[in-house]
Amino acid sequence: MAKLVLLRHGQSTWNLENRFTGWVDVDLTPQGKLEAAEAGRKISLAGIHLDEAYTSVLKRAIETLTICLRTAGQEGITIHYDKALNERHYGDLQGLDKTETAEKFGADQVKLWRRSYSVRPPNGESLEDTAARTLPYFENEVMPTLKMQRNSIISAHGNSLRAIVMRLDKLTQEQVLELNIPNGVPIVYDIDSHGEAINKYEL
Repeated sequence: MAKLVLLRHGQSTWNLENRFTGWVDVDLTPQGKLEAAEAGRKISLAGIHLDEAYTSVLKRAIETLTICLRTAGQEGITIHYDKALNERHYGDLQGLDKTETAEKFGADQVKLWRRSYSVRPPNGESLEDTAARTLPYFENEVMPTLKMQRNSIISAHGNSLRAIVMRLDKLTQEQVLELNIPNGVPIVYDIDSHGEAINKYEL
């Protein structure tokens, strides 16, 4: 049995400003840094010893992981960086205010762009596109580690983590519409030797 911890980065500057971020490399806010530290404290209190860490190449996820591991007293573990774990690319929406975008294009259209499985924003990625790069990495790089009973953490983003949760929880395309991954909250899965999730909880 292995523990898999999924951690969406702490609040970023563009989360605070309510902007579509995607691949724009923004910083954490002070609140986001506190959220990352709190995640590390919770992991420590839960007695989870991590063996491997995985993160996107975007600094908000990297800094979240760094602060989390430091607070948990587990800075020495191996960290793997890969753009396969990057946030979904929001194309022409990147940098736009979400409320203003909804007023311009309609709330239903923006919800489709944000939450649907296969609808792409203009010049951007759908969740399906994101899953097409995130899940092969997860299956080929992370899952073998879990099957060896090595506890792992993935510090990433709302949509790359939605793709992983969809796989682990066996969600349908309809069910994933309402799935939201909170910032800075560790989600823990118990993974058996066959790579199946047999338990899930938040810290």
